[in-house]
Amino acid sequence: MKKQAHVISHSHWDREWYLPYEKHHMLEVEFMDKLLDTLERDPEFKSFHLDGQTIMLDDYLQVRPERRELVERLVKEKRLYIGPWYILQDEWLTGSESNLRNLETGMREAKGYGNVSRVGYFPDSFGNMGQAPQILLDAGIDCAAFGRGVKPTGFNNEVSDGADFASRYSEMFWESPDGSRILGVLFANWYSNGIEIPTDPGEAAKYWEKKLADVMKFASTDHLLFMNGCDHQPVQTDLTDALKTAAKLYPDIDFVHSDFTGYMECLKQELKEDLAVIRGELRSQETDGWYTLANTASSRIYLKQMNARCEALFTRAAEPLAAMAHDRGMEYPHHLFDYGWKTLMQNHPHDSICGCSVDEVHREMTARFEKAEQVALHIIEECLAYFSAHVDTGKYAAGEGAVPFLVINPTGFYKSEVTQLKLIVKKYPFQGSSVAACLEQARQEQLPEYRIVDSDGNEVMGSVEILPYAFGYDLPKDRFRNAYFGRSVKVTLETERQEPFSVKSYCLVPVTEKAAEKKTVKTESLFTSEYVMENEWLSCRINENGTVDITHKPSGRIYREAVMLEDTRDIGNEYIYFKPVGEAPILSRDARAALARTEDKPYRAAVQARVTMEIPVSADDRLQQEIHDLMEFRHRKAGSSTQTLPMTITVTYILERAGKGLKVEVDFDNQALDHRLRVLVGTGLDTPWHYADSIFEVAKRSNSVSGNWENPCNAQHQQLFVNVHEDQAGMTVANHGLNEYEILPEDNTIALTLHRGVREMGDWGEFLTPQAQCLGKQHKEFALYPHGAGEDLMRSYEEAYAYSSSLWGVKSEMQDGNIPDGFTFLKYSTDTLLWTALKVQEETGDVIFRGFNASETEGELALETDRRIYRSNVLGEKKEYLEPGKLSVRGCGIFTAGLEKKDGRSNTPL
Repeated sequence: MKKQAHVISHSHWDREWYLPYEKHHMLEVEFMDKLLDTLERDPEFKSFHLDGQTIMLDDYLQVRPERRELVERLVKEKRLYIGPWYILQDEWLTGSESNLRNLETGMREAKGYGNVSRVGYFPDSFGNMGQAPQILLDAGIDCAAFGRGVKPTGFNNEVSDGADFASRYSEMFWESPDGSRILGVLFANWYSNGIEIPTDPGEAAKYWEKKLADVMKFASTDHLLFMNGCDHQPVQTDLTDALKTAAKLYPDIDFVHSDFTGYMECLKQELKEDLAVIRGELRSQETDGWYTLANTASSRIYLKQMNARCEALFTRAAEPLAAMAHDRGMEYPHHLFDYGWKTLMQNHPHDSICGCSVDEVHREMTARFEKAEQVALHIIEECLAYFSAHVDTGKYAAGEGAVPFLVINPTGFYKSEVTQLKLIVKKYPFQGSSVAACLEQARQEQLPEYRIVDSDGNEVMGSVEILPYAFGYDLPKDRFRNAYFGRSVKVTLETERQEPFSVKSYCLVPVTEKAAEKKTVKTESLFTSEYVMENEWLSCRINENGTVDITHKPSGRIYREAVMLEDTRDIGNEYIYFKPVGEAPILSRDARAALARTEDKPYRAAVQARVTMEIPVSADDRLQQEIHDLMEFRHRKAGSSTQTLPMTITVTYILERAGKGLKVEVDFDNQALDHRLRVLVGTGLDTPWHYADSIFEVAKRSNSVSGNWENPCNAQHQQLFVNVHEDQAGMTVANHGLNEYEILPEDNTIALTLHRGVREMGDWGEFLTPQAQCLGKQHKEFALYPHGAGEDLMRSYEEAYAYSSSLWGVKSEMQDGNIPDGFTFLKYSTDTLLWTALKVQEETGDVIFRGFNASETEGELALETDRRIYRSNVLGEKKEYLEPGKLSVRGCGIFTAGLEKKDGRSNTPL
């Protein structure tokens, strides 16, 4: 059989990177004009792969709407291949549900244009999530193409010729932890190995002699892949002639202007039996470690924090709140979610969310995050208003000045926490009065002292602070806005194990003299000595150097000097951390902190430690010249400046009476350049493994590196937590948007990156990024959850997930509503499943419930609902009806259930 050279035309289109978005956008319009003209002009120019992301068409048609009909025709004719993604995301730094919304949106949009390219396309992802095969297979995609995670790829996309990687072939099977398996194709010679093919016979002979040899080195079949394109590569308009030249030079090879659909089908018919099976995450752990690009997890951390907040608002607040309200009659705002998710996902391309672009890009990202946040908050406010108007609060006596309010848990986890909300208890509207009169009334109003009671009349632990008068306004749905002066209170209350997806009412009741004498709530302090806080599970001693000793009471395990601060220089770039050779880190171990109690309530205690470290102001003068000369980071000789500055870091430790973890907040004003700040949590645990929350997976990762590894840093990605444990005890560290950690060999210390500042973008040129130094005030949050043996481990994972989301509160009125107090949308029980989604599927109108099994062994799930349940997939499609009762979830499996409309008339039949 003749060998076939499959030439696939493409251009990897980074939407924003070394140029701002609009500059790349204008270049894309020019590129697309030429591409469409070429497809129209040359019928032998068979097809073009549009980089796997449908947003390229959104961006193009925004400027060229008149060409939509032509685009749709070319897609339907399978000459322009689009999807399955909306954008080419960074898989590690976007959440589990964000990865699915990306796939769902991309496939929906591609289908709307006329055809979906069914190849999981990851040309330049900085490593690949281990659950990609399971996700893709569940969506009807059985093959993937990827560029990184298996073989070393270095400076300016240079691919190593070394043979030390996980597969001897460019074709392999890729298997998820649950056993789902797809065909994987590695761009072993990168996605530019067929770039700019010559038409001149002499040049073409030299070109193909090398290119054919390079591909045959790794190909397992007679089907050879050549990617005709690269980053922002213009269309090769003379490709037809170039392939005719090649065919004349090599008559024994069939040169085909191909596409991934045809190429993958040819591969499947000739696969060798000895293909390697690579399992789980592709993180380049078998390489020398220099170009894993894992340190993008700590570049411009403020972006990661904003993303974490937006993702939490959409997936753990807006979507479940809207689903709960929809169940009680509110219209589900699909159109708003579509717009909000798209806005958020426009910040998810790998060069965007990774923080490895020029400053202009990331300034625009900040505005996008703010827009996405505003959309999510609007939906949340609409849902809260709906519940406020419909929940029955008739249990409360309509006494003078009583103020009912609701606390809603929209997450899939029991919530025990101290929550705060602001309630406007009096309004003086301008309408029908004068501003001056309203102002005077608000000034003179004397609000009473309040106590908090639940719907059974029991007093609830908390406090009510009366706030000064303030301006406000309402925006009624049916009339002009209404401005007012108002009086408000700040309510702080303790909730204990509020059920998932539930609404609970409370009431502020004015304190009478009799009630004041008859106080029923506990008033004991959580402080047992000056700087020791204790609850049922933890004893936390704040040390003189600002660290903390944590005793986990159930297991007896003590973690000493946790939350040690570490500062080092960084002479690398946005992609890669590199400490000057031979320089030691600066630790807070020998510092003396200023300690102070900042809160002492029966339900919560806090201690603040102000730690001052003397650190270099920057790297020395050599660094700027080395950057200018394009010296690769690992060959740089720059060190630390001899000039230093004092850096004061405020660490606040917060222990709640009902909480199983110690919450930590870190504040500092960064004025130093070229450095990394981490917090070290020494565990003293003896284990070769640790576990990191990843995409629909708690990934088991080694604490040691491979024999090929050279990089002194082995930083890695996490989503919501990282865990180290032995059989009897362990430590889970949860975070809010702090995606980089490292396990240090010294007693398996968990190092959590709080800040990293650098001067340049890095990669293929000189791109200075002064704003990547992240100067100014910084605020970071994380929490420590020690745990014991057995199921305590899984409960710590649940606590970490619950930490990532909030309870929501809203003022209500005294009313007989049609939503019962204590309304719970869905009850469920599970042993190992971690919940990720509750939303209404647009195509069916059914509710989608999703989670994943965090264990390698089979788990159980029981759903209590009056709706008919069916097994769905990651796209929300119906698969098979399920019998009520306990459902099995395979080890590491993603489980999606559909809850059919109550009337039984889904928009889409099974």
